[in-house]
Amino acid sequence: MRAANILHLGIKELRGLLRDPMLLVLIVYAFTAAIYTASKAMPETLNRAPIAIVDEDRSAVSTRIISAFYPPYFLAPSLISLEEMDSRMDAGLDTFALDIPPNFQRDLLAGRAPTLQLNIDATRMSQAFTGGGYVQSIVSGEVNEFLAGHRAQTVLPVALDLRARFNPELNKGWFGAISDVITSITMLSIVLTGAALIREREHGTIEHLLVMPVTAFEIMVSKVLAMSFVVWTAATFSLVFVVEGLLAVPVNGSITLFLAGAALDIFAMTCLGIFLATIAGSMPQFGLLLMMVLMPLQLLSGGVTPRESMPEVIQIIMLAAPNTHFVMLAQSVLFRGAGLDVVWPQLVAMLIIGVALFVFSLSQFRRYLR
Repeated sequence: MRAANILHLGIKELRGLLRDPMLLVLIVYAFTAAIYTASKAMPETLNRAPIAIVDEDRSAVSTRIISAFYPPYFLAPSLISLEEMDSRMDAGLDTFALDIPPNFQRDLLAGRAPTLQLNIDATRMSQAFTGGGYVQSIVSGEVNEFLAGHRAQTVLPVALDLRARFNPELNKGWFGAISDVITSITMLSIVLTGAALIREREHGTIEHLLVMPVTAFEIMVSKVLAMSFVVWTAATFSLVFVVEGLLAVPVNGSITLFLAGAALDIFAMTCLGIFLATIAGSMPQFGLLLMMVLMPLQLLSGGVTPRESMPEVIQIIMLAAPNTHFVMLAQSVLFRGAGLDVVWPQLVAMLIIGVALFVFSLSQFRRYLR
């Protein structure tokens, strides 16, 4: 009887979700477009940055410097006057403005070490941080070749043979796609379960359940299982068709093992969603609680920055979060091809945390129903 009640209540939860178009749009977006855009926006290499050059020297070396800036790193340089430089930077037309002073070539040949001025629009952070080094490297290379009279290759005294494992192309987009799948799993597991409970309270159907021959355990388990099924299915689709298919991100390890870990993480997060919904009085309050919980979970779990770079006390505290262990498992399995013999501690940790969250949330849910 209890299993039948859970089954029918779970079907009711799925039907309620199908009648909520905004949540359906959120699920589709989080596991498709959000992952695609995160992967494409992840690389921080310079790309088509606008640059303007003030050529006050009009010499052979200044012509070499101007011709050295070309796509894909930079747009074709705009040749402007000194008076235009500040106004164009203020208007946001140029990220970089390079001023080549008068008599630059003459001072070079005389050995006087002249100075160029490079203005950078630092509000465009990703381009500003990397672009300054690009400009310096390009200008130095052209000046050295001009003074040497030929293009020479630098011979280093020691050769360093680089071998990049797990990501030989050093493509940050691979990391971005997997990280966003993990983020979407964590976010939607909490959102869908909490929204399902609050939706019933706002519609008055929670009172209907209380007069039926069902227990708080059956109600909570039905919500957890129904929303876990939705998130797990969406994550599977996203990993196979978006990450591996559309983005062509190679997966080194077992997808089955990853999905097993995802199931445990989703179970724990849905229980957390039930707990937050019992505390919140309405959907806006639930949204505020969600911001307070999701931000630390996502930023401190190791999915955005390595845990090793965080203070040790933060690392210890975040071991109580299930998605911390899920991030460790996902990166080990999908990036490094680890097997069950490597990630079993993370599986056990997620199972223990999930059971603890379930018991705690069930106790809070019973008080909430009373």
